[in-house]
Amino acid sequence: MRILLVEDDQKIASFIIKGLKAEGFAVDHEVNGEDGLHMALNEPYDAAIIDVMLPKMDGLRVIERMRHEKLKTPVIILSARGEVDDRVKGLQIGADDYLKKPFAFSELLARLQALIRRSSDVSEPTKLAFADISLNLITREVMRAGQKVDLQPLEFSLLEYLLRNAGRVVSKTMIMEHVWDYYFDPQTNVVESRIYKLREKIDKGFPARLIHTVRGVGYVLKEDK
Repeated sequence: MRILLVEDDQKIASFIIKGLKAEGFAVDHEVNGEDGLHMALNEPYDAAIIDVMLPKMDGLRVIERMRHEKLKTPVIILSARGEVDDRVKGLQIGADDYLKKPFAFSELLARLQALIRRSSDVSEPTKLAFADISLNLITREVMRAGQKVDLQPLEFSLLEYLLRNAGRVVSKTMIMEHVWDYYFDPQTNVVESRIYKLREKIDKGFPARLIHTVRGVGYVLKEDK
């Protein structure tokens, strides 16, 4: 999952980025409102975390512009100001949640996961499933044909992305932008490498392959016919 963080406090930003990456998220970070708005309007994100007090353009204005442009990306506001009026104003202009500084990372993570679940089209809010594989978004447990599969954070994020797009071909560029926090370099084989490792855990030893290569295009999660 790909997250936009707009936060000018480097200490707080580092704390959030480190935590999110450890949970398998890809994070783009901007330190001012103008650049944050530009990224929000031009790149696909699963959610955004936006501070209120930002250089060049404050966070509330960023969110207001996002909603004016019909952008539905879920947004969590971060602010040192926790008065009721501030929270109400933030929610009225289009934010989905409000978290007062200082905060525990575990709370931010829980709120972020809840927003992403609510904004997705997944019928089951805590679990993704396809064929005989299931992925629990809360416990982060993966099962294939009743057997537990242990995945590293990036492998978990890659499988989650494939499950959310089951039956649809996703390109290497799409995978890089949603699972990693940098843009696709045609010279790198990082996607192929991770897909190979994921296949070793998900497909090897099972009668049916689920992860398929569409040559020249990308990958798709589907059942063998």
